[in-house]
Amino acid sequence: MKTRSLIQVHFPRITIAGLRGGSGKPILSLALCWLFSRQGLKVKAYKKGPDYIDAKWLSLASGYHASNLDPFLFSSSQIQSLFRSRADFFDLAIIEGNRGLFDGKDTRGSCSTAELARILDSPVLLVLDCTKVTRTMAAIVLGCTMFEEDLNLAGVILNQIAGARHRDIARRSIEKYTHVPVLGALPKLGDNPIPERHMGLISHEEYTGREEMFKSIGQVVSDNVDVDRVLELACQAPAWRTPPMSGRQVTPGMNPPRAVIGVVRDKAFWFYYQENLEALQDQGAGIVELSLVSRADWPEIHGLYLGGGFPETVAQELAGNDIAKSRIRDLARKGLPIYAECGGFMYLAESLEFQGQNFPMAGVFPVQTKVFKKPQGHGYIRAGIISPNPFYALGEKIVGHEFHYSRCLSLDAEARFCMRLDRGTGMKGCLDGLLYKNVLAGYAHVHALSAANWAANFVRAAEIYREFVRNNSGPCPDITCG
Repeated sequence: MKTRSLIQVHFPRITIAGLRGGSGKPILSLALCWLFSRQGLKVKAYKKGPDYIDAKWLSLASGYHASNLDPFLFSSSQIQSLFRSRADFFDLAIIEGNRGLFDGKDTRGSCSTAELARILDSPVLLVLDCTKVTRTMAAIVLGCTMFEEDLNLAGVILNQIAGARHRDIARRSIEKYTHVPVLGALPKLGDNPIPERHMGLISHEEYTGREEMFKSIGQVVSDNVDVDRVLELACQAPAWRTPPMSGRQVTPGMNPPRAVIGVVRDKAFWFYYQENLEALQDQGAGIVELSLVSRADWPEIHGLYLGGGFPETVAQELAGNDIAKSRIRDLARKGLPIYAECGGFMYLAESLEFQGQNFPMAGVFPVQTKVFKKPQGHGYIRAGIISPNPFYALGEKIVGHEFHYSRCLSLDAEARFCMRLDRGTGMKGCLDGLLYKNVLAGYAHVHALSAANWAANFVRAAEIYREFVRNNSGPCPDITCG
């Protein structure tokens, strides 16, 4: 077997971490993405963990799609491969961590931001919430440098600084008792420049004045952080010796699509991993964007991807759009392959209850959902496939995540489920993924890198549907893998 020659790849990178959630990582990450892109650098942003909202804000700040990196969902080699595949196009990578630097799914810190930084051999810039803390922060930083081996803690940023005296004591203490440089000190801000709600940052779809916000936080960071030094640290990240990348196998638009898959993307539904859409294209699908809020006509489609989002925020509009609801019901009855995640599942239910009001939805499944004030399911999932369906092979094991404030109020006794969860909440007990003809809908979100055959199966099902409806007048029969 011929060994592929190794090449050196230099991809400047920096990981933004914190001591806990809410320490100030998003503001610094967004500001750095925006500032460096304004300097003419092509910035690739990454978000650690299964997160759509922060990733979308990072995309807006950098001007390019952000990607998610997750040591639970992906193997180390998959993380490195995805990261490496962007190195030839981008000048700089900014990786925003989640929770605390060493927080993972167990006492070993598995799947933590620190583990991700080691996988990527990335310097770490640690954001420190210094509220009512000065010299003690030096002890915390010293502990971080000693807690795990092979972590490159390259610098720290002080946050929530009350004034010059607070800043100077904290800075001098850290630099006296540790060898970690302090690269800046962010002042306390009167108002959060990015409003938050139950799922973290508020949706970009609901927030006006984004450019003014980026300018505002960019000014705060450029005035209080040595941005040039941050770039220097990123450029000091070691080069990799890796096999040359072959790149994506299919260039969209080069060949006629095998089938056309509609992707619902509007102010209600926009939770999608860019790699999922790319995976569908790589398998030969044409992608068209559709809306369930608009009453506009749809083109011919052979599959439908209905992602998550916030249907409750526009429930009145969704409920009032009888054209879209009727269209979805008709396509489902005809056997169109439809894959729906979380918010998409809520739309396919009979109704959605939110803040005391009940809104009729598409009614593909005889189930009602209600949005609560606290999470009803939150975290990673592991599942086995227990029923034939178009998207997964019977007996296949998958991993994913769920984060939903809604739950099912009722489920028909005859309901067919696709997934049995070994980990997670799902819809009912340990079950998730309702089935109707060629529709699969549930609370589980998957990433194409952790569900290796999902995209190929989806496109194959869409192709089968296309050929059937062109040659037959009745509904398409149930499609299964294998």
